[in-house]
Amino acid sequence: MNGRARRGAAARLSGRRAEVWAAVWLMAKGYRILGFRLKTPIAEIDLLAHRGATLAVVEVKSRTSLETAMETVTFDQRDRLRRAGAQLAANRPGLKGCGVRLDLVALAPGRLPRHIPDAWKGG
Repeated sequence: MNGRARRGAAARLSGRRAEVWAAVWLMAKGYRILGFRLKTPIAEIDLLAHRGATLAVVEVKSRTSLETAMETVTFDQRDRLRRAGAQLAANRPGLKGCGVRLDLVALAPGRLPRHIPDAWKGG
């Protein structure tokens, strides 16, 4: 395996670990995890979580700071994630009527995960 392939494999493993930590953190807050890495025709959703009347499309970012994590998700990506979540909610009978929200779980070395509901309000 060359250096580039090795770095890619390490990044994928790190991403999966971050998603597991994020899922555990959300479950501790009362969310039910409905799926990991859900591929839809519109976007890939890191985590899909449900609590009450809210369906959270959760983007998981492992970065050195919260600001950096938020900046890495572009406006177009946020739009695709919201549309993918709305489509999933509309097509699953148990989720009809749920409000769809785009959340962020940011992870940084040596810190607890930070969950930000509706991280990009209106944007």
